[in-house]
Formats: sequence, structure tokens, C-alpha cells
Amino acid sequence: MQFSSPFVLLKIVVRSINPVITVIKKKLSSQFIRNVGWLSISEIIYRVLRLGLVVIIARFLTSYDYGLGAIVMTVREFSITFADIGIGAKIIQADEEELEELCHSAYWLNWVVFFSLFVIQSIAAFPIAWFYKSPTIILPIIVSGIAYLIWPLSIIQRTLIQRENRLKVIAVTDSIQNFVGSILTAILAVLGMGVWSFVLPGVLASPIETLVYYKAHSWRMNAGFTTKGWKKILNFGHNILGVSLLKTLRNNLDYLIVGRFVGIDELGKYFFGFNAGLGISLSFINAINSAILPHLCASRSQWSEFKRAYWGSIKTISLTIVPFVLLQSSLAHFYVPVVFGQKWESAIPIVILICLSAIPRPFADAASQLLVAIGKPHLDLRWNVIFTFVFTMAILIGVHWKLFGMQVYGVAASVLIVHLIFLPLFTLWATRHVFPKNQKI
Repeated sequence: MQFSSPFVLLKIVVRSINPVITVIKKKLSSQFIRNVGWLSISEIIYRVLRLGLVVIIARFLTSYDYGLGAIVMTVREFSITFADIGIGAKIIQADEEELEELCHSAYWLNWVVFFSLFVIQSIAAFPIAWFYKSPTIILPIIVSGIAYLIWPLSIIQRTLIQRENRLKVIAVTDSIQNFVGSILTAILAVLGMGVWSFVLPGVLASPIETLVYYKAHSWRMNAGFTTKGWKKILNFGHNILGVSLLKTLRNNLDYLIVGRFVGIDELGKYFFGFNAGLGISLSFINAINSAILPHLCASRSQWSEFKRAYWGSIKTISLTIVPFVLLQSSLAHFYVPVVFGQKWESAIPIVILICLSAIPRPFADAASQLLVAIGKPHLDLRWNVIFTFVFTMAILIGVHWKLFGMQVYGVAASVLIVHLIFLPLFTLWATRHVFPKNQKI
């Protein structure tokens, strides 16, 4: 008798998503839809694994361990963002005649960038530990950067696979690596390894993608060290790097502020709420974001096809993200205490608020990729400067706003409000800037 309620709930969920699945099936002939499908499957596998991990580590780790993990992962994400200097975007966008030379230049530039990041992150570990008054995070921050010394071996192959729209390879590779990493994380959490459960799996699993991509594409480095082409890459990529840095800052600014001004224990609750709330929704967002630039660039030569490709992407987002996020947020009160345990009930409002903030994100990401596809990443950069400033002000206000008696609730509410107001405005502006006669939005 006690299992009847979950079964009824499952039936309701299945019935609610069936119409969406039916519509999507009718559009599966599109290359973009297939790419999004493969990447979505990969992301969903990853998020399901992460969901299982959240369940495990929520029961074996303390909120303080969560807080330390959030700090380490934030530092790592910032470092990885600095590697996004536009190399991949330039290779995807480049004309065929310049591709080979560009790949050779990019190969050596990747090595310089990632080695520098490893050194910088290792040095930065010390002031970061001082800032958070936690010297125990120094070694984990340093060790987490070891993967940077492995990735350059196959980044060019991965980018060329993406350029060729063979995103199935990327999806399968990511799924394998995420599965291995998740198993390692679960084992380390059960063994009581604390913050190392967040650190070691990423390092130990990193050679997998290197081996797969190296075998999946025939491109090989057959020339000596060269800086030719670096200027072209950097001139194209500095705007993209700026945008990536600002996005990463926004994605982690709440962690930084909560950890410093509220406390690591509260940061652990907030980090849990973010992962439990936005985790699965990010599956679709990341998949669409990865697929949309090569999809738009492939049809760039014909304006009508280019416009159709963009609006098709927007329609796909509308059919997948919006209903799924609404469904997930509405069920938070049911699945959080059952799946993760009663001790996380106080994080339910955070789960709901952060989950709802996912709705406008993929639309704004699509608009950003639209600007990049037409060669105007500087406009995207200007927007991100403005939005980052607004977002920062909102978080600083939210951290002093005790919603229902807790500061972390105020931060989560601020995140939702600023996303719901400003991201749709940017999407509207960018779309009309590129397609001035189109009034669909």
C-alpha cells in the first residue's frame, strides 16, 4: 500500500511528458535535433549518475564537506574557463582552406594555456585557503589541476569531431567518462574521503576521453612548435573568453559570496540545493548549447536556412526545457526528503527557486551563439558585462535578505528574479538585432 503513491505519481509524470515526446519525434530528421538528442542522452546519463551520487554523498558527507567541495569545484571551473580563449569556436567557424594550419597553431597554444593554468591554480590555492580560513583545501585544489596536463593531447580531435557534427562520438565518450567518474566518486564517498570525493575522480577519469578522441579522429600533430595563427585565434577569441569568464563568474558568484559571508556549512546546503534543483535541467541546456553553434554555422551561407535553424532551435528549447523544469520544480517537495533524506528538507525552497531560474537560460544561450555565428561576439561580451554587474548587485542584496529567516533563501530568490527579468530582454534584443524584420518574439 505504501508504494501506491509513487506509482500514481510516476503515471502522472509519464502522461505529462508524452505530448512533448510525440512532437519531438516528428522532428527527428533534423541534424540539429539528432545532435541535441545524443548530447541530451549523454547529459541525462550524467545527471542521473550525479543524482545517484548526490543521494550517496548526501548520506555519507556532511554539509561542511559539501562546502569544501563547492570551493574546489568553483576554482576548477574558473581555471577551465580561462582555457576557453576561443580556440574551439574559431576552428568550428574557420574556412576549410585555413583549417589545417589553424589546428597546428591551436595545438601548441592549448599546451601553453593549460600548463599555465595548472601553475596558476596551484599558486592560487594558498590565498584561496586563507580567504576561506580553511587550509585543508590547498592540496585538493592543486591535485584537481593535474587533468589540465592531459587534455591538450586530444582537444583538437574533439573540436574537429564537433565541427563535423559527429556529436554522437562526444556524447558516448562523455557518458563513459562520467560513468567511471561517478563510480569512483561513490566509492570515495562511502570510504569517507570527504572533499577528495569531488577531486580525485575527475583526475583519474581524464585519460579516457583523451584515448577515445585520439582514436576517433585522424588528425595528428605533424609539425613543430609554432605561434603562427595565434594572433588570429586570440583576436577572434578574446570576446568569447570574456563572455565565458563572466558566465563562470555568475555561475559561481553565489557560492563565493555565501561561503564567505554566510558560512561553509550554509554553502553546503546551497550547493546541494543547486545540484538537486538545476542538475537535470542542465542536461538539456548544456546539450543545446553545445549543438547550436555548429548547427548555425553549417547554414550560415544561406540566410533563410540560417534563420530557420535559429527558430528551430528556439522551438526545441521551448518544447523540452520549459515543461521539464516546471515539472521538476513542482515535485521538489516529494522527491527531496524521500530521495536525499529528511536532513535536506530545509534546502527544498532553494531547489525550487534555482530550478525555475533554468527556464530563461537556454534561450539566452541560443541568442549568444547567434551573435557568435554572425561574427559579433563583442556584442555578446558587452551584454555579459552588463548582466554580470546586475547579477552581482542582486546577489549582494540577496545575501542580506533573510527570506523565511535564512540568508541562503534570499540568495536563491535573487538568482531567480534576475534571470527571469533580464535574460528574456537580452534574447529579445539579440534576435531582433540579427533578424530585424522578424517579430516572432
